[in-house]
Amino acid sequence: MGKTYIDTVKYLVYANVEIVGLVEKPDVVGAIFGQTEGLLGDDMDLRDLQKNGRIGRIEVELNPRGGRSIGRIKLPSSLDMVETCILAAALETVDRVGPCEARIGVEKIEDTRNSKRKVLVDRAKNLLKSLLTTEIPESKEISEMVRAEVKMAEIAEFGPEKLPCGPGIDKLDSIIIVEGRADVINLLKNDINNVIGIGGATVPASIVKLCREKEVTLFLDGDRGGDIILNQLANAAEIEFVARAPSGKEVEELTRKELIKCLRSKVPYEQSNGSAGRSERREEEKPSYRQEERPSSFSGREERRYESRGRERRPRYEERRREEVERLPTVPLPPVSSAPAIAPIEVPKAIAQEAPAPEAAPARAAAPIEVPAELLASLGELEGTLKARLYNKEMGVVKEIAVRDMIKALNEEASVGAVVFDGIITQRLADLAEAKGASVLVGVKMGNVFRKPVSTLVYAKA
Repeated sequence: MGKTYIDTVKYLVYANVEIVGLVEKPDVVGAIFGQTEGLLGDDMDLRDLQKNGRIGRIEVELNPRGGRSIGRIKLPSSLDMVETCILAAALETVDRVGPCEARIGVEKIEDTRNSKRKVLVDRAKNLLKSLLTTEIPESKEISEMVRAEVKMAEIAEFGPEKLPCGPGIDKLDSIIIVEGRADVINLLKNDINNVIGIGGATVPASIVKLCREKEVTLFLDGDRGGDIILNQLANAAEIEFVARAPSGKEVEELTRKELIKCLRSKVPYEQSNGSAGRSERREEEKPSYRQEERPSSFSGREERRYESRGRERRPRYEERRREEVERLPTVPLPPVSSAPAIAPIEVPKAIAQEAPAPEAAPARAAAPIEVPAELLASLGELEGTLKARLYNKEMGVVKEIAVRDMIKALNEEASVGAVVFDGIITQRLADLAEAKGASVLVGVKMGNVFRKPVSTLVYAKA
């Protein structure tokens, strides 16, 4: 008999057999071959199919029970589905095994490839998991790798000093100046290409030339070194805007979101008071007259208590100074006490003539009250937007612009009625507003205005 070709088995026929008598396994196999011979033609003869490896070895299991033989037949087949079913039906035609009557009934035909399919699917799942977790990087990682390589390749050099910069820096209208090469690389990685590095505290001649030709934003670290570079560059070149990294951080450490936030928060150089808000930060760090060592971390309650100590100390200090001044003149100026009785009798006209002069200062102090309500409402709308509004003489809005373009816009206007903007009032702005005939100049904070205009009311919210 032929052997079962396990690798080629597609179907397995299961049949139950019951024989009236005690027989052996070879008797059942012989009966199957003998009674199906010539039944299905030469092409479907079981002996030829077994020789050619189209069917496997017929396995028979018999158990004697009460003078009968009951068992099971297994017929492996590599034929197609139709031919296998024909062979299964042919088994049921066997009715005798030797001299004994027999009855064969097909129980089922099993597709052996189902088990292979299950093993295949389970193995494919395991392979896919391994491939996704260990072999194939995520698309985000691939894009970051490619972007990093491309940005590194895009770093160019400018001028005889070979300053690190983005591609085509000399063809752009506006540039961002940073401190070193690492800052340039970080901005290039985050798709900010109009950047160039100074390379030290000394200002190169190439940077001075660029500052004369282009709009310049100086992007500095949030440390003392940034203040030094700001002062050096401000003395050697023209700077339009200043942006600073958060305190204690460097530009090369910032993420994309932090970089964009810092650049959007840039302020004109005039409004930075020459040090990009450094003096404001120092005032916040020193709320009292005497410098105290401040703990590195506070809870909310401790922070308020620390700030309140500085605010409470100022009134006590001024009160103590006032008491000392009041005690000093009591000895050398005793006749002063008679002044109230003499003043209304002897010099009433002089007092009346001089009255407008001393009242001028209170009038200027009360100036914020005279600001039109619509301008105060406009200031509330603009606060936090870094925008400005120019009004005509009838208090109608002429245009709304960014604060960085306010100086240019004022120079282009023949005259304005009022100016409201979200920024710091400087001496330059006050003089320009007065020159343009503005009656009111409204801002968020008062800067170093040492000479207030005569014809322009200057009002600061804080």
